Amino acid sequence: MSASMDTTANNQILILGGGFTGLFAALHLSSLDCPLPITLIDRETRFVFKPLLYELLSNETQVDVTWPRYEELLTHRGVAYVLGSIQAIDLHNRQVQLDSGLSYGYRYLVVALGDTAGYFNVSGADEHTFTFRTAQDALELGKHLRQNLQKALQAEDSTEKDELLTTAIVGAGPSGVELSGTLADLLPHWYEKLGGDPEDIRVVLIQRGEEILGKGVSDRIRETAEKALGNRRARIDILTQSSVKEVKPGSLVYLNDEQEHYLDAETIVWTAGSSTHPLVQSLPIADEHSDRRQRPHTTSTLQLIDFPNVFAGGDCAVNIEDPQPATAQVAYQQGKTIAYNIKALIDEEELEPASVNLRGYLMKLGVEESVAEILGKVRISGHAGHLIRHATYLSLMPTPARNMKLGAEWLADEVLDQVLNV
Repeated sequence: MSASMDTTANNQILILGGGFTGLFAALHLSSLDCPLPITLIDRETRFVFKPLLYELLSNETQVDVTWPRYEELLTHRGVAYVLGSIQAIDLHNRQVQLDSGLSYGYRYLVVALGDTAGYFNVSGADEHTFTFRTAQDALELGKHLRQNLQKALQAEDSTEKDELLTTAIVGAGPSGVELSGTLADLLPHWYEKLGGDPEDIRVVLIQRGEEILGKGVSDRIRETAEKALGNRRARIDILTQSSVKEVKPGSLVYLNDEQEHYLDAETIVWTAGSSTHPLVQSLPIADEHSDRRQRPHTTSTLQLIDFPNVFAGGDCAVNIEDPQPATAQVAYQQGKTIAYNIKALIDEEELEPASVNLRGYLMKLGVEESVAEILGKVRISGHAGHLIRHATYLSLMPTPARNMKLGAEWLADEVLDQVLNV
């Protein structure tokens, strides 16, 4: 926290959450020469670039690129960074309470807290599965998997060995598909370097629905993903119409055709869904102004309907006039709109509605392999798709490594220009 900051001041812009929406709202406000103090509060010390967590796991990119420190990102930006966990948000009195006892007032508030893992009341899921939402999750999962491979080399019992070499991923949405493809390439590579047989590695992808990826993904992307998952170094068993009933240490129970089945797996990763952040659920929002997941509705300008001095974006709110998927490129653009509209309120100018330009759909399918669907017009897969995906995401990074960012911007724009003009 800046030493000069007055924690009781109410004439400031307070940003809750340093994800894509919150961080980029802060950075854009700074670039607009905002006259009010700007404070960003997050419980972590680093910004996590979620689309590149798979690269962090596989060492395809550097830690400082995927997981830069807020202090580095906000240095010389005129944005105060506060490390702390939020305990309560009082919209009526314009106060935010931290668990440290500190209280922060505001003139304008940005709620960008994201969401949390959703376990849907599945017994044992919270206690006995890994999540894959933060950089720490990726690092802990990688450490656990490496230890399992080492244990498998010394296992005398074949059943124990199979369990150690089996990874189950619950949920075949984009995260589950990307993670399964990455692990099915990565684990055989790691195991082979230790002297093991890569053919012993098994990845199981469990999906409640009839097909992977679900709604919102084109049939062409789904077909490409299914084909890619079948061509990884390790076998990926895809279990559709299978609902996980219970998770235990080293195993899970799932239902398929009304029959119970058991799967032994020392590693179980939960990517099956998300829940609205508890702090967002606790906001005084009328039922008619929130969706069934208790996410507040916003106006087209991303303001809460009953609190025009409060803006919200990303995974924790819904623009009722233009609903968008919960992706990085949407959150990034919403952060920019929020910054513009706060500045417009300060200057007593007209606000603008959020306008999201979806450049394309990007999905990782394995180590150095991805698919990119550009504006619904061109689909590029394999290593070329990987280059486009990687460069596009790097171009969004608010990294101090400006040369890397410029290179990524050039590559993304150059490739996109070529494929779109074919």
